[in-house]
Amino acid sequence: MSLASWFRWNEPPTRISQRNPTEMVVETLMMELNWQTKQAEKQQRERENEYRKIKTGVDYGWLVSYPKQSYDISPGERLQLEDMCTKIHPSYCGPVILRFRQLIAEYEPEVQEVSRLFRSVLQEAAEKIKEEEEAKKLARQWNTKNKTSLSLTTFKSRSRISPFISDIKTISEDVERGTQPTRRVWSMPEFRNAKDY
Repeated sequence: MSLASWFRWNEPPTRISQRNPTEMVVETLMMELNWQTKQAEKQQRERENEYRKIKTGVDYGWLVSYPKQSYDISPGERLQLEDMCTKIHPSYCGPVILRFRQLIAEYEPEVQEVSRLFRSVLQEAAEKIKEEEEAKKLARQWNTKNKTSLSLTTFKSRSRISPFISDIKTISEDVERGTQPTRRVWSMPEFRNAKDY
């Protein structure tokens, strides 16, 4: 038995499993929600401590121990949010996180309001994605409609020009016959409809 079998340096490196982009989006967005929930809970505790300090005039913050995380999103709501996250395209993941952080900074919500704020950001992004897909679909329809309409059009006119037909009237014929020419210009070829043939 050789020692090389004990060490893994001579084996080819194992490939990292390729994850589905949708799974990565869901995981990233849910991690952001969890982090923002923890931050909101921390800020809420700090506000409560400040209020207590102002109310009593004594700081007992060094004496208080807090649980790691007291607020958790219900499993049903978590599943709904994960389902909504699956509808987000990977290219929108970053803008969704930025919008969510912007709203958190703007409103400074309570812990219970963070998931509702996250839901509203997801709905807003899903609507935007849907609008863009509809616009792309209309643009494709317009482009294909224009291409087919131009390809199907024939440039044959309904009237035909027949310059060498024997019954074309010319000025010289009128002179030979001695008749008065009509007001029409005789140097032009005669136009006839296709149904005349």
